[in-house]
Amino acid sequence: MNTTPPLHQAVTAMAAEPVVRLSKVTKEYPGGVTALRGVDLTIARSELLAIVGPSGSGKSTLLHIVGTLDQPTAGTVTIAGHDTAALSDRQLSALRAQHIGFVFQAFHLVAGITALDNVAEGLLYSGLPRAERRRRAATALERVGLGERTRHKPHELSGGQKQRVAIARAIVGEPDLLLADEPTGALDSASGEAVMQLIHDLNQEGATIAVITHDMDIAAQLPRQVRIRDGLIAQDTASGSGPARELPVGGDLR
Repeated sequence: MNTTPPLHQAVTAMAAEPVVRLSKVTKEYPGGVTALRGVDLTIARSELLAIVGPSGSGKSTLLHIVGTLDQPTAGTVTIAGHDTAALSDRQLSALRAQHIGFVFQAFHLVAGITALDNVAEGLLYSGLPRAERRRRAATALERVGLGERTRHKPHELSGGQKQRVAIARAIVGEPDLLLADEPTGALDSASGEAVMQLIHDLNQEGATIAVITHDMDIAAQLPRQVRIRDGLIAQDTASGSGPARELPVGGDLR
């Protein structure tokens, strides 16, 4: 008897699997510094949320762990169905390349090359031929509204345009998760609003996006806010999560 589920059931199960699942995640550093204290967090596919908190709250540590740039001291981290503790460094690098896109405040564009080639860099380890990488990069730039700027180098672009190039580079490989760390922090208010509108647009197209920020005004624009304080989730506005819970505080954080 064939017990293999029908294809549509397998696809549905994959779609239902959370992109991120953290269970009782703790992160300790030498010297008795505890940055995360038993954090539970689930991010569903196609969700848009803010991870918000002041400097020292633990949100940067949470970003590094969700982005597989660091491993927890205790607890489990599952990204796109993969238990990160079971992966080698090489496998973790492959997981990041295939499933996670990063956007940073400082853009991190290569100065001497065009916007097209900066975006194509995001596919450098994909195994795709150069022509296909550039074709997909051009499509990604069109997607973020920079189809007319493919030949421009970073010094020829405004701050908002540079961040759009950085977002195009992050999404060119169609990752399961986009992590945007203070994406408007280096921008003027008008450019920041345009970037946040782009983030909303990408989410409407199905992208799963977590915006890490200390700016409560930015966080308030997003449908879900996860507020971090002293290494704990002090509030999660996810549907059904109830009102903010005041949790114990104390201790040094990074």
